[in-house]
Amino acid sequence: MKVIPAIDLKEGKCVRLFQGDFDKTTEYSSNPAAIGQRFSALDVEDLHIVDLDGARTGTQHHQSVVTDIAAQSGLAVQLGGGVRKRDDVARWLDAGVTRCVVGSTAIKDPETVQQWLRDFGTDAIVLALDVRLGPSDAPMLTTQGWSEESGVLLWDCIDSYCEAGVQHVLCTDVSRDGAMSGPNFDLYAEMLERYPDLKLQASGGIRNIDDLRGLRDLGVPAAITGRALLDGEITAAEVASFRQNA
Repeated sequence: MKVIPAIDLKEGKCVRLFQGDFDKTTEYSSNPAAIGQRFSALDVEDLHIVDLDGARTGTQHHQSVVTDIAAQSGLAVQLGGGVRKRDDVARWLDAGVTRCVVGSTAIKDPETVQQWLRDFGTDAIVLALDVRLGPSDAPMLTTQGWSEESGVLLWDCIDSYCEAGVQHVLCTDVSRDGAMSGPNFDLYAEMLERYPDLKLQASGGIRNIDDLRGLRDLGVPAAITGRALLDGEITAAEVASFRQNA
């Protein structure tokens, strides 16, 4: 299983939000490129970056910061937050980003994003599907940086993309993000049962190396972790050992 470190950008700084709340922000560094270099020393290949300001406003704010992180870290960067137009995807891919992460637009305008999968290739697009559990624990999608309820069921959304050949889906249980409460193992187990060929990226709530082992035991292909790495709850030695014993 891949371990993918995460950097969230807000006003040019590396931060973490609690459950997506912009009023509950912890700042980790005013030099995100240094955090990228720190993560590049881990036994990892990929880096997940979110432009939080872009996610909220739909306007990209951090292109120079992201390109600096990508160049200095040497990792394959996937970038999300405010990627809502075809030109956004093209610009980021041209700037050296490996994959673009598409959230709100993937839910609100699936036909457009399905065409992006055909135009840019299925490896270049990651669907970011953020859920809150509704009645009977039904996973319902949120949009606009988790601030709006879409009324769309997670399974219906993924089904609509299967014909377009979607490969990568990043799924976050919003209630667990930044809360250090553990991943939603039941949700990911059901996703893998329904879509065994999906390159699922689990995100939200990862506390320690045992959580990563639990996700690996489920068969999850990749997991994104930010706060646990930034706080030292998962160490470089643990990541290396985890990867060597995969």
